[in-house]
Amino acid sequence: MEPKVRLGISSCLLGHKVRYDGGHKLDRYIANTLSEYVEFVPVCPEVECGFPIPRETLRLVGDPEAPKLVTTRSGQDFTDRMARWAGRRVTELEGEGLCGYIFKSGSPSSGMQGVKIYDANGIPSNRGVGMFAMAFMEHFPLLPVEQESRLHDPRLRENFIERVFAYQRWRGLLDERKSRGKLVDFHTRHKLQILSHSPKVHQAMGRLVARAAEVPLPEVYKQYQELFLKALSLVATVKKHASVLMHMMGYFKKQITSDEKQELLEIIERYRKEYVPLVVPVTLMKHYVRKYDQPYLKVQHYLTPHPAELQLRNHV
Repeated sequence: MEPKVRLGISSCLLGHKVRYDGGHKLDRYIANTLSEYVEFVPVCPEVECGFPIPRETLRLVGDPEAPKLVTTRSGQDFTDRMARWAGRRVTELEGEGLCGYIFKSGSPSSGMQGVKIYDANGIPSNRGVGMFAMAFMEHFPLLPVEQESRLHDPRLRENFIERVFAYQRWRGLLDERKSRGKLVDFHTRHKLQILSHSPKVHQAMGRLVARAAEVPLPEVYKQYQELFLKALSLVATVKKHASVLMHMMGYFKKQITSDEKQELLEIIERYRKEYVPLVVPVTLMKHYVRKYDQPYLKVQHYLTPHPAELQLRNHV
């Protein structure tokens, strides 16, 4: 068995009683379902920074680009204290082998976006980023990140988890001795997955791989990583998936019967009209890949980008 993907996460989302009132914010999907396939590294910035339980609540005030972290009643300023701790903690997390992070939405320390920030008149706007979340994202700019509230959207949930598992495979490649052949093989296996997210970036990656012999190997890996993670950060659409499925049909044109071709076309069209979820045409496609032993499609991560048990492609 492959090792579980490692994700950083706000402790309260796992049911840890670390919030200001001694409570938690257990997310049952994360704690009960995703945890079967993921090993979590819990972090609570406020507790780890030394604040007690229970404690006075905190909020962000001032400039959204450089906010202050202050207590809501007494007005104590803990900005420097949190900044020093966050700097140390993100450095420590380098050794955890993380493939992503799930933040607690709305938190002045852990909110990824849309955190309330108060101006000089005490009027809030949803323009803030939690202090630890900001430090983390600046330190790990390529790492997939999300906050639990956005994971309630099926498409955003699928996109995040797909990115996490892709990042794990990329880390696996980086752990091996670098070679152009290994990079070409990695790209070959991910071509259709990349195409489903961004045909434009897919073209740029193809050009990069094609001229890999002309560029120093470390630079090729660096550029490829940036393009790969950029492509997957773009949420795949129904239109792009339908295009990829039609592209895959071309590999069977000399093998499938006219009835089988018609069935595939009908199922893809039903998916395009959002009558059926993506899992339906993909399952049929996987059937023909096995039936006709199609070598190129057999290795495509597009067909199995994440564990089927998570049912991420079952939504319409």
